[in-house]
Amino acid sequence: MADDRARGEVAEAAEADETGGGGGESLTTVIIALVANALIAVAKSLVAVITGSASMVAEAAHSWADAGNEVFLILAERKAAQPRDARHPFGYGREAYVWSMFAAFGLFGAGSVVSVWHGISVLGHEEPETSYTWAYAVLAIAFVLESVSFVQATRQTRAEAKRRGLRPLKFIANTSNPTLRAVFAEDAAALVGLLIAGLGIFLHQVTGQAVWDAVGSILVGLLLGVVAIFLIRRNRDFLVGESVSAEVWRRALDELNDSPQVERVTFLHLEFVGPGKVFLVAAVDLVGDETEAKVADRLTALGHGVEQHQVVERAVITLSSPDAETIDPGSVGVADGTGTVGGANDPSGANDPGAMSRGGRST
Repeated sequence: MADDRARGEVAEAAEADETGGGGGESLTTVIIALVANALIAVAKSLVAVITGSASMVAEAAHSWADAGNEVFLILAERKAAQPRDARHPFGYGREAYVWSMFAAFGLFGAGSVVSVWHGISVLGHEEPETSYTWAYAVLAIAFVLESVSFVQATRQTRAEAKRRGLRPLKFIANTSNPTLRAVFAEDAAALVGLLIAGLGIFLHQVTGQAVWDAVGSILVGLLLGVVAIFLIRRNRDFLVGESVSAEVWRRALDELNDSPQVERVTFLHLEFVGPGKVFLVAAVDLVGDETEAKVADRLTALGHGVEQHQVVERAVITLSSPDAETIDPGSVGVADGTGTVGGANDPSGANDPGAMSRGGRST
């Protein structure tokens, strides 16, 4: 794969698995969400002062917490973009998942727990009459501002999902871009939550029973909890190591096999080390019968060639053991009910069909 054609095609296969892993558009999406949440927090705080509503005070605190979460996401984008160095040979890409995890915990703690606790605390207690006009006004303003942020996140999601031939929701669930996933999920939950809150206030108004307001707060908290747990789980998946999809893995294998430099491939693994960044490990037999020193030079050149592409953060290519079995592309990704991709051998030569575990997920 030292030749430009093979290098480009393998890199293209990896890029097809994750186009636009981060970068300027994701940062723009987060900044828009930050501005929207800050404005919403200001509006809710003003109404809380005017009406003295305990529910609106809790909503204001929730929105300020959301704005704080966006700061974590901006840090995720900035820190993940740092170039690799001697202390971090695989780059800083996983910083994105660390800071996104902090934001998800913030959503759970300041959003879900506070909303549920507040709803439970006011159950059975009649709240004083408040200005429903101001409450509806701030909910309407919040809905408009959240919609602006959600439209930006949806636009980016649809564009990237279309390039990969996926439905937007499937793309969001599996993309390696944690900031886009967080903004999309939080904005969607916020819009649904505003509708629930509005319904709770309306039922309180028409029935005179504050229990509906409390139930609305609890339901919003449970919704935010589900979203937070989903975000935490996906960030954890990428922190512990998420491999590329079986389809992209097979495409990369095919391109390696098609290279005039490579006779056969006995091991291949591509794993995300950041948004849109992969670590490639392969064991190959090279064409020809050269001295050990020349083979080492060719393998080094092969690895460096792969790393020239922006998607590949690091590549390690070794020489296959003589008794290592050649990977059978037809056996890779066969559905076995376990989500495991089989057919990859250990680079040392030991047969290990489970070496490409968890590759069945489209990421």
